[in-house]
Amino acid sequence: MRRQYHFRPGPDGLRAWDVHRLIRLARHLPVTQVPLTDIRELDEPYWFSHEGDAPTPRAIALHVQLMDACDLRWPIILSADGGVMDGMHRVAQALRLGHTHISAQRFATDPAPDYVGMGPQELPY
Repeated sequence: MRRQYHFRPGPDGLRAWDVHRLIRLARHLPVTQVPLTDIRELDEPYWFSHEGDAPTPRAIALHVQLMDACDLRWPIILSADGGVMDGMHRVAQALRLGHTHISAQRFATDPAPDYVGMGPQELPY
């Protein structure tokens, strides 16, 4: 899997979680079926919310390719407040295929971020 991060703003700047670490931390969490209607990011500019991001046709095509390549057998990872920390391409693909639910694992308490105050372009990939 390609190196990727989950980002959220925080009081000390942008917080970033290494998705590989999130997967390791979540592996023992129970898997539940979550209604897609509960995934708030489906109605937010999730992939195009950072400075310099633009929903160009090329960028959208890349996301469609990633959606087509994803495996819906793997559960998504949700934060304690229900936000998607890993698996937005799977969520979008499930919606595209007409599914009503998706497998998910949810943290009771969010793990500490791996990086704070660094932009996406500053992180190791």
